[in-house]
Amino acid sequence: MAESDWLEHTCQVEVPVPVEQVWELWSNLALMPRWMQWIRSVELLDHDLSRWTLATRGFTFSWISRTHTVVKHQRIAWQSVEGLPNRGALRFYDRKGSTIVKLSVAYKIPGILGKILDGLFVGKVVESTIQADLERFKAYALEQARLSSDSASAS
Repeated sequence: MAESDWLEHTCQVEVPVPVEQVWELWSNLALMPRWMQWIRSVELLDHDLSRWTLATRGFTFSWISRTHTVVKHQRIAWQSVEGLPNRGALRFYDRKGSTIVKLSVAYKIPGILGKILDGLFVGKVVESTIQADLERFKAYALEQARLSSDSASAS
């Protein structure tokens, strides 16, 4: 596949939650559908393989992804090994009590969609969806931090 066939997006959000808590939420792949609008499910297959299902606008895609880089509290990177071609990385920047989460995703538009849809349009939709996903993650992380804090103070 030529690199020119790939679309790539990078979005970020600052989450006012410590990096350790942000890391725990992101590293639990099964939680992803809670904040990622198009992700219907993530099934863990073994320590570095997972099956993802994405559904949007009447289209459903799936792929198996291999997590190839994990640097605790700093970086998670993956690449699909079967199904929808994609790759990406999450980076976590510790801001002492706050965390910047930066998500980079690259993917190849499946042939049939590539013929139907303009790549620029698809790119704008995907990028706005990823940014909205990060905002949902921020809200989810804040809620989890609040619940954690409430249960700790109740003990």
